[in-house]
Amino acid sequence: MSATDKVQWVYSSQNNQELTERYDVWAQDYEKDLDDQFGYIGPEQAVDVLVKYVPTDARILDAGAGTGLVGEFLAQRGFQNIEAMDMSPGMLQQAEQKNVYKALHQGTLGEQLDFSTAFFDSVISVGVFTYGHVGSDAFDELIRITKPGGYIVFTVSVGHYQNSNFESKLTALESAGKWKKVEATEPFLCHLKKETGVQLQVWIYQIG
Repeated sequence: MSATDKVQWVYSSQNNQELTERYDVWAQDYEKDLDDQFGYIGPEQAVDVLVKYVPTDARILDAGAGTGLVGEFLAQRGFQNIEAMDMSPGMLQQAEQKNVYKALHQGTLGEQLDFSTAFFDSVISVGVFTYGHVGSDAFDELIRITKPGGYIVFTVSVGHYQNSNFESKLTALESAGKWKKVEATEPFLCHLKKETGVQLQVWIYQIG
């Protein structure tokens, strides 16, 4: 199965159990496929935004960590207090091998998370708010577990944003005083080696 076929296979998952199982299967080859076939730059772009606002001693949750690409970039920028969460045990096994996370947690975005309220200084979530993955309802829990004044950084694929309720959800949360928008990058092509046409934006909100 080609890397493109694997992406389509994963994105066609019908529920979280199937999504988890397919990521478990893909875990060992995931990074090689993304790098060799696609040249995926989403994690690095998101970290570039986070470092402008979050100090290196912050306690950070990498939500939807996958194999730990975001954690690697954070560690390279001097962050040491990073924890990973992902629905896929297979992906977490790969992330653990990077030796950049203080703790690893199995959990599913969009469901209740097993963390105390106001537990993290910042949350970063890259590549999960996209087709067949996580909806905007996941932000409620991410806000709950982030300290007041802390930051949530996330990517959303432009197509998914335009064809879902993301805009109304983000606006409603801001109107309710839950958070305020700090920055949203211009859309950028997230695959440098393959012309997929997929564009991402990086968003950062500060918790109210």
